[in-house]
Amino acid sequence: MIGDERQSDDPSPGIVFPKAGMEPESVLEQMAGWGAEDADYREARTFSLVYYLGEEHTEFLKRAYAQYFSENALNPMAFKSLKRLESEVVAMTASLLHGDGQTGGTMTSGGTESCMLAVKTCRDFARAKRPWVRRPELLMPDSAHVAFEKAAHYFGVKAVRVPVGSDLRANVRLMKKRMSRNTILMVASAPSYPHGVVDPVEELGQLAKRRGVPLHVDACLGGFLLPFVERLGHSVPAFDFRCPGVTSMSADVHKYGWAAKGASVVLYAQPEMLKHQFFVYENWPGGLFASPAMLGTRPGGAIAAAWAAIRLLGEEGYLEHARTIMETAQRFRDGISNIPSLQVMGKPHMGVFAYRSTDPELSIYAVADGLEARGWHVDRQHRPECIHLMITPWHKEVVDSYVADLRHSVDAARRDELLGLQGTAAMYGMISRIPLRRLVKKQVLEMMLELYGPGGKQPDLAAAAQGEDLLSRAGLAFLRLSARLRSALGRRNGESG
Repeated sequence: MIGDERQSDDPSPGIVFPKAGMEPESVLEQMAGWGAEDADYREARTFSLVYYLGEEHTEFLKRAYAQYFSENALNPMAFKSLKRLESEVVAMTASLLHGDGQTGGTMTSGGTESCMLAVKTCRDFARAKRPWVRRPELLMPDSAHVAFEKAAHYFGVKAVRVPVGSDLRANVRLMKKRMSRNTILMVASAPSYPHGVVDPVEELGQLAKRRGVPLHVDACLGGFLLPFVERLGHSVPAFDFRCPGVTSMSADVHKYGWAAKGASVVLYAQPEMLKHQFFVYENWPGGLFASPAMLGTRPGGAIAAAWAAIRLLGEEGYLEHARTIMETAQRFRDGISNIPSLQVMGKPHMGVFAYRSTDPELSIYAVADGLEARGWHVDRQHRPECIHLMITPWHKEVVDSYVADLRHSVDAARRDELLGLQGTAAMYGMISRIPLRRLVKKQVLEMMLELYGPGGKQPDLAAAAQGEDLLSRAGLAFLRLSARLRSALGRRNGESG
């Protein structure tokens, strides 16, 4: 019963609906206090999740958001000004990405919704144009964002992943080989999230056009940065609607568009395809229902703040931020490359990249643990094991301190090889290398259940790293054995060399 404050059998106090309200300031103080242990993006200690330009810009976005705080884009007839703001954001984005008078689309809540809508739209487009396709397939490089896997899972489409080339970009030859009569959509990234490289969109577009298959370019990450990086004179492969064969694109305004969270755009080259994104139901007792995107209620504040951010910065503002990002990213890459046994992966096209260890005896995850011990929030990747960075202008002031801490972390990990078998390095290392992938999935599902099940318990990563909680002792034993084998092979190769 709501309001029943009886304690459960759980030793920790249960959270129940409050009987009495609190004073406004007390509510806000409590919320602020809980954020004390959150990742510190304001001091540029994070490299993902938040795209921050300082408190002045944040306050501006809050003011723009607040003007449409309660408005709802569910009904464009009720809030015509909100529909105008959305239409102008879509048009400005289409212009930036070289769309034409036929290009249209909608705003969404983020990159995942934009990518999922592209898959749903192409599935329904195929149903209308190629009804003989019973088992639709989505063709994408290994580096494509996991949102496409999520979309395939939700919409009954088979995800076909293709290994990338040695340059970490989509392998056109293999993509062509894996195409089938069931392929309803190809995906390219601009850039890929893991390594920051732009796929060969022109070549993929030619292939898609010859086969009569739609090509979606996921520019969620680069849509509001790559055009300005290109204008600054950097080498950027063609990636947008200039490439024949590109039928749809996605770009997040809340990333390098510097808008408030919950703002992305999905675009289609032709209205004929766009109409398959829409959902209409005419027989509901509540009246006719029409929804342009995934959500019903769509918060007006995110749309308004996106429009405001683009208008505030303009081309000159975006160019200046792009210049700072590229200069800062190069400083990071130079500093990392000057540390023995560390290597930047591929040839990144903008301020997103990853670096790895070239020494089998140097665990990059132990290095990551060392960085976190020094106050940095570190994004770890695997297959191969590496550390991921996403640069903003706010990182300009912390390059030297990050590189210095990185050097200290490398030295510490090199002095003590056991660090790779301790702490979260052990957990991430096991996830990366354990051959029983279903076991990994099962244990992650258990972690999700802890996080979102009764009580919202935070998982004990320290226990997990010792094989006592989320990951099995057998998996940890496998990790330790593989580490010893790599070490022995490294020594043998050194002696033979």
